[in-house]
Amino acid sequence: MGSWRASAAALRAARWLLPLAVPACCVVWMLLAFAPPTPPALAARRRESFQVSVGGIVGAMERRAAVTPPVLGNEDIVHALPQLPERQETIDTAPAPPGSRARADTSPPPPPERELIVDASSSPPPKLEEIVAASPPPPNRQLRVGTPPSPPPPQPARQERQPRAAKRAAVADRCAGRYIYVQELPSRFNTDLLRDCRYLSEWTDMCKHVANAGMGPRLTRTGGVLPPTGWYDANQFTLEVVFHNRMRQYGCLTADASRAAAVYVPYYAGLDVGRHLWGFSNNVRDALAEDLVDWLRSTPAWAAHGGRDHFLVGGRIAWDFRRQDGGEWGSRLLLLPEATNMTALVLESGPWHVGDVGVPYPTYFHPSRAAEVASWQRAVRRARRPWLFAFAGARRPGEGGTLRDTVIDQCARSRRCGLLQCGRGRRNDCYAPGNVMRHLKSAAFCLQPPGDSYTRRSAFDAMLAGCVPVFFHPGSAYTQYRWHLPADHARYSVFLPGDSVRNGTVRVEDVLRRFGRAEVAVMREQVVRMIPGIVYRDPRTPAGGFRDAFDIAVDGMIDRVGRIKRGLPPWEDDDDQRRWNGYFNSR
Repeated sequence: MGSWRASAAALRAARWLLPLAVPACCVVWMLLAFAPPTPPALAARRRESFQVSVGGIVGAMERRAAVTPPVLGNEDIVHALPQLPERQETIDTAPAPPGSRARADTSPPPPPERELIVDASSSPPPKLEEIVAASPPPPNRQLRVGTPPSPPPPQPARQERQPRAAKRAAVADRCAGRYIYVQELPSRFNTDLLRDCRYLSEWTDMCKHVANAGMGPRLTRTGGVLPPTGWYDANQFTLEVVFHNRMRQYGCLTADASRAAAVYVPYYAGLDVGRHLWGFSNNVRDALAEDLVDWLRSTPAWAAHGGRDHFLVGGRIAWDFRRQDGGEWGSRLLLLPEATNMTALVLESGPWHVGDVGVPYPTYFHPSRAAEVASWQRAVRRARRPWLFAFAGARRPGEGGTLRDTVIDQCARSRRCGLLQCGRGRRNDCYAPGNVMRHLKSAAFCLQPPGDSYTRRSAFDAMLAGCVPVFFHPGSAYTQYRWHLPADHARYSVFLPGDSVRNGTVRVEDVLRRFGRAEVAVMREQVVRMIPGIVYRDPRTPAGGFRDAFDIAVDGMIDRVGRIKRGLPPWEDDDDQRRWNGYFNSR
């Protein structure tokens, strides 16, 4: 009887105490979770003692319940008992021990890629005298701009980064071997000529043509023939101005002449001699050129290599700077002893002078972005070309029977040739850029006979229009623009010997009709792909996303100066070039 009463008293006590067990466990859990960190050993001992005490209480209660008869109305107590082990499990795993938190803080250092990005972003920029235009950041760095900074690596990794940083600095100098030093000249050699632009030509208003950094007035009304942007009424004699302004945007300028691969002399030689071609004495024509070489001799940059690493741009043909004894045309700039050490980039080089290098004539197209070039290339690919061949130009005064007269006569007699004649007494169609480009875009082949000299600006206008050029003398292209045109001239042009055409043994139309449609398409595609390299980018834009005629000329000049410094000939020995020697008259 007494044992039954004791059991009943225990059950009544459990009925009142067990509902308090769950809140009590929660309080204990919160105390452990938000308690300040304790040493790992002490935390482990506390956790073990807590688990043992709770497990002992629960085990005693289970043993007592097993020998106690069930009491009606106590079903909630019986069903709650099995939940205690789950509560124990929750209490055991809820708060992370302080020791585990400490281990998380000692995670391994970030991968090397992350380290390189962090180092690159914190490295100082290159000095202005080393690189005027900073190079764009690496692609990986652009992709990881939004990533959070990594924790600093351990000290050994920081020490190992020092040699890697030096290697990255060497790789980052993309201008190594490509620096250009611009020799600053007194204003009388360049900008004063632009200020007095009214006196640059007796026949042409050069003030409008030297505007817009040498590109001339922007073309806006072309009847839809030309796009609204990137096109200018450029004069063929303003290359010096365009080149000088493009050089200001060159990404590898240096203020240290000793580091330069080449030295650029921004003397406007063509504008200088052009203002004195008529009605002036030879002394006047030579005055500024002689002044230039005297001034250059006194500079430290000249003393380093005697001017052999210097180059200038003459926006005319070489004959305008190489007046022979007794002559009355042009200056003697390229015959001066100092100038013979330099390289002259001219619109047409002399066939026997290694100091001349031909570069493309300026065209009407001066794109600022690669997208403008791609858009124009698509337009000329789709252009409808009803004529087999075409010619745009004027007869030369004097005796008849010249090659140009023969070409014009053959074109005029053919129904498959488009003829745009220029000259006195005719409309000014040849001086309207939109009309000229419309004419050249309408033919598959464009005839390029020599005029006053071997070369013509029209050859570059024709290629810009996607028209395959037809040359009659190798001096019109093949021996001139070796940096800018493919060595295999048959890929992009047709060559007809001028003498055979002039004496009537060859008819232009008969030869051009033999080309199949597929052959013409292949040549035209090659011409279209050449367009970026024969145009000069807008010199006011820092970057255009494509290599233009300026970029190709600078690269060629750097390679040429490098060969000269190593004691090699300026040009590599080229059998293909020698085979044209017979087409040139002897000296």
